[in-house]
Amino acid sequence: MSQDASIATSASQRPPFWRDVRVIAIFGQIIFILIVSLVAGFLYANVTSGLDRLGATVGYGFMDRTAGFEISLTPISYSPSDTYWNAFQVGVVNTLNVIIVGVLLATLVGIFVGISQLSSNWLVAKLAQTYVAIFRNMPLLVQLFFWYQAVFLSLPRVQDAIEFPGPAYLSIRGVSMAGPIPGETFSIWLGFVGVGVAISWGVSYWLKRRQNATGRQSPRFLIACAIILTSAVVGLALLRPLPLVWSVPEQTGFNFSGGIRLSPEYAALLIGLVAYTGAFIAENVRAGIQGVSKGQSEASRALGLSAGQSMRLVILPQALRIIIPPTTNQYLNLAKNSSLAFAIAYPDLFAVARTIFNQTGQTVQIIGLIMVSYLIISLVTSVLMNLYNRSVRLVER
Repeated sequence: MSQDASIATSASQRPPFWRDVRVIAIFGQIIFILIVSLVAGFLYANVTSGLDRLGATVGYGFMDRTAGFEISLTPISYSPSDTYWNAFQVGVVNTLNVIIVGVLLATLVGIFVGISQLSSNWLVAKLAQTYVAIFRNMPLLVQLFFWYQAVFLSLPRVQDAIEFPGPAYLSIRGVSMAGPIPGETFSIWLGFVGVGVAISWGVSYWLKRRQNATGRQSPRFLIACAIILTSAVVGLALLRPLPLVWSVPEQTGFNFSGGIRLSPEYAALLIGLVAYTGAFIAENVRAGIQGVSKGQSEASRALGLSAGQSMRLVILPQALRIIIPPTTNQYLNLAKNSSLAFAIAYPDLFAVARTIFNQTGQTVQIIGLIMVSYLIISLVTSVLMNLYNRSVRLVER
């Protein structure tokens, strides 16, 4: 039978379009999109008509008005004479500051405590298990109140601050410590670091492709860290004035000036989020390690690897496939739980936005901004973690 005849035969065997599965699927998707569009249009019309009846504006033109209120913590330039948009940006930056630092510290705490739960040392294992049992089963809001009210607000005055080597001071004003602070060329230096990150990613990707093709292994993580560190050092060597300046805190009246200062609100929120989320990550790490076959550990020990080398080179790389998905959920929970900052007066995204809609009365628009902001943060976190999960997954041949 010729090719044209076979095509004609197959075409004649196709069912009518009203019974064709492919046609039905396409029509089903079109109908679903129409229904969603109609529901969205109905909701939008309902909201706009309700706002019109209340005499409220529909757009965001009110965000260009003068804010007129102070913000206790302003990592970027801000004054009460700035607009509501500038105030909202300060809240977003404060939220991102807590989320990024919190994710890093919670990961370190979770890995350390998770491995400690499986330690052969009875005391270390029990201490780790006790930590998880306490912080995982206590409401986060209660923990935040504890760290803020019972710990930081109970510290001595600035004149009687507790001094640690460094120097570092602990007082009712928070934590003040010596450390590097951004200089005039800090933004340019960040560009050097960004270039190093891009180069390290490209080199790591090439090394992985080579390993998949030839089986030749390379310490990709150490190489990437070396490239980033080199670019940062080069930037420090070339830029004048220095992008980072070492600063030491000094007591000036009722506060400290200079150095790195962590407000009581920021420190309490960070400790609470890290302690709470770290307990959940620790359970993920423990479950991931126990999910790896014991034969892997026995084989690595038979090859002469120490317990630490076996954990770092054999067990953890395989456990990551189990650890990453639930840990991604904990990162998202940390980002969303940061909105509890309003309870201890930390000026995060939600707290600043609440002040804005209290002054303007534009509740619907501000709530929409809050929802979109947290949605973007969560989606970016999910995308990054999914990309990392894809890079460590087991590829079957």
